[in-house]
Amino acid sequence: MNLKPKQTVLALSGGVGGAKLALGLTKILPPEQLSIVINSGDDFEQLGLHISPDIDTHLYALSGRDNQEMGWGRRDETWNFMETVRELNGEDWFQLGDRDLALHVLRTQQLRQGRSLSKITQSFAKAFGIQHSLIPMSDDPVRTIVKVKENTKSGQQAKIENLPFQRYFVEQQCLPQVVGFSFDGIESATASPDFLHRLNDPDLAAIIICPSNPYVSIDPILALPGVRQTLISSPAKVLAISPIVGGVAIKGPAAKMMAELDVPATPAAIAAHYGDLLDGMVIDQLDSSQAQTIRSTGLPVLVTDTMMVDLQIKQSLATQTLAFALSLSGSNG
Repeated sequence: MNLKPKQTVLALSGGVGGAKLALGLTKILPPEQLSIVINSGDDFEQLGLHISPDIDTHLYALSGRDNQEMGWGRRDETWNFMETVRELNGEDWFQLGDRDLALHVLRTQQLRQGRSLSKITQSFAKAFGIQHSLIPMSDDPVRTIVKVKENTKSGQQAKIENLPFQRYFVEQQCLPQVVGFSFDGIESATASPDFLHRLNDPDLAAIIICPSNPYVSIDPILALPGVRQTLISSPAKVLAISPIVGGVAIKGPAAKMMAELDVPATPAAIAAHYGDLLDGMVIDQLDSSQAQTIRSTGLPVLVTDTMMVDLQIKQSLATQTLAFALSLSGSNG
């Protein structure tokens, strides 16, 4: 890996899988050379509070506060708040731990005072001792909507219901059949100032799409006006790490969504989804048979261990991915 002193790297990330790679990248790159842009399409309001699930996942993972056993939330959490909410017959489908609650209360208060989501995230990261830049994709509200088939009686035509992502993901446990997605507010939203600054950095050497769900974690970022075209025209090398390994998603409903959309749950399908964005693809060794299929489209492939079960593998995957990006020649597309 031969990243020059002034060169920079930009990671685009979603939830747990993305945060794992982001942690690996922070272990091999100093703060001045790495920025992490995080999906905020999952944000929503619950009990009057602004919740930013993907941002908080990164705050906890990169500060060592994440609950690795549960796979979400903070470690050493208590649940007195939710117990009282249930006692008072309040909505309890989305679990808010007592420690976690502090972020949501302060974020909501500061947003109402006119502070941007970017500035709030920056201050939280600093308070948690995170030196690398965590950047929300936008300071404007964008909300991911999952289009699902409603349950109907036999013989009746199925109706389409629009579910906010957290209602689909948490409340309904990803059970409804997915038929598509939309992003409310995307037309009037703009990429956050820090995102635009990093994206247009003349020293940007690599853009790494973390192993996050392409439909609901990465697509909201790419759908921001101008972002996809800027990525295509950027001289920086753009790589994606497949979130699909051996036909399943390591975390989350990506494989289920792909099956319901009649898309094969394969790294080749992930590469096709991103299309002309990519200069290279990283896939797991379990999917080595897919490598030739992807290479036949003209896209270089790195086959390695992408199962980030410990910090060593997270760091190794980050190192190999960056070295692969820097080894590529030519421009996007």
